[in-house]
Amino acid sequence: MTTLREFEDALREQGMHMALAILEKLRERDRTTRSVTPARRITGRKMTPELARRILDLHGTTEMTQQEIAFQLGVNQGRVNEVIKRGKWLHDDPTSPEAIARDKAKARMAGESNRKRPEHRAMKTVSSSQKKSSKLKPNNQTQLLLGDL
Repeated sequence: MTTLREFEDALREQGMHMALAILEKLRERDRTTRSVTPARRITGRKMTPELARRILDLHGTTEMTQQEIAFQLGVNQGRVNEVIKRGKWLHDDPTSPEAIARDKAKARMAGESNRKRPEHRAMKTVSSSQKKSSKLKPNNQTQLLLGDL
């Protein structure tokens, strides 16, 4: 497969200036229609039982992929997978594993701003005489070499 740059170079070599002009117009049109949207992770919605039921409804009644459902509803594709495959988030039970994990993560995130960075412990320096005395005493076993046989 060739790249766009290689395609342009081939058009120039063949002297196809009209095709290059059309390509440039298409490029300009593309630049004007581009938009910068905020990341979906920032604008993602909180998972609720209603949203989970909506995901199951879209999955059952349409031919949409998980990624398309996630994009349409503004959630992470992984959450869509959890709802479809494992039935998570269908109940508003605060003792469910996903609700407990969510609450723990929120507590960790809230605690990180209040918590100081852990202090590094000072390393203990050991003198060379202490190193020698701490070495294991050799035992009386002898190692045989291949030439000894």
